[in-house]
Amino acid sequence: MNRPRTGRTTRRFFFLVTTALATAAVAAGVALARTGPAPIGTGIVVINTSLGLQSASAAGTGMVLTSSGEVLTNNHVIRGATSVKVVVPGTTHAYTARVVGYDVADDVAVLGVVGASHLKTVSTAASAKLRIGQRVRAVGNANGGGRLLSARGSITGLRQSIEVSDDSGGSESLAGLIETNADLQPGDSGGPLLNASGKVIGMDTAASTGNFVSTAADSYAIPIAKALSVAKQIVAGHSSSRVHVGATAFLGIQVQGQGGGGLVVEGVVPGGPAEAARLQAGDVITSIDGHAVTTPSSLTSYLLTKKPGNTVTIGFTDGLGAGQTASVKLASGPPQ
Repeated sequence: MNRPRTGRTTRRFFFLVTTALATAAVAAGVALARTGPAPIGTGIVVINTSLGLQSASAAGTGMVLTSSGEVLTNNHVIRGATSVKVVVPGTTHAYTARVVGYDVADDVAVLGVVGASHLKTVSTAASAKLRIGQRVRAVGNANGGGRLLSARGSITGLRQSIEVSDDSGGSESLAGLIETNADLQPGDSGGPLLNASGKVIGMDTAASTGNFVSTAADSYAIPIAKALSVAKQIVAGHSSSRVHVGATAFLGIQVQGQGGGGLVVEGVVPGGPAEAARLQAGDVITSIDGHAVTTPSSLTSYLLTKKPGNTVTIGFTDGLGAGQTASVKLASGPPQ
């Protein structure tokens, strides 16, 4: 029996990005480079990130939108990245990339590959009508191996809503997703979900925990029309309450919420803006620019409205219980 077309599931799902210690190398398949003006690659690339503040690395997948190197991927693939590399599997082509912008709520990001040209682009079917039982194929950097692998399956649900957990213990709500039984793996995030004609109908994003211990895959992709709509806004440079364009403002602290309100500073990044303003572990942040902050997400959301170089006023209670304020000039930091 087919699954319902719509609904919300209560199973636990995880983003499909691989994470490892920074010292663990991520292999990349290489071969002789193409020569001449012929398109390079298949339109699907491997994304390797360095998470410098966590002393870790991560790997995912991306889709090439333009021959000059605009790459579509999930936001969680590049979240926290202090550097990003894009590799064209099966070739010697590897590039550094910058984060053009991202949408945390919709889990979409766009990268700009530095110095790229003649890259092959993916073909999308943004207006295609999808149906339950339709055959699909997912392609991605499964398990971070640096080469592209395929998983076949069919569409088992449409317009699905799920709660997704990440490696840091946080969670996000995603809606309007394509559900499939294709067996997605960590590292597939940002890769294409293809129809029988080989055109992209979705961007692979999440899978259930059962996906890794049984053959009953339960995986999800963002419809490509939705992802491309966000990407178009990012490339056009149109920031909004959901879409962040350009460099990310950086305060340089790790915080956790507390029951009595405010955020407890757990750590301060050495040499960062917060340290320069003499904030320290044990302080409790209560406001930013006069706005009360009670959860880490409320602080992050406010900072995403700012640019590096902006100055904010932090209200906090120090370790002796005294109310304090500090003026902090924000630096440029990793995407959120």
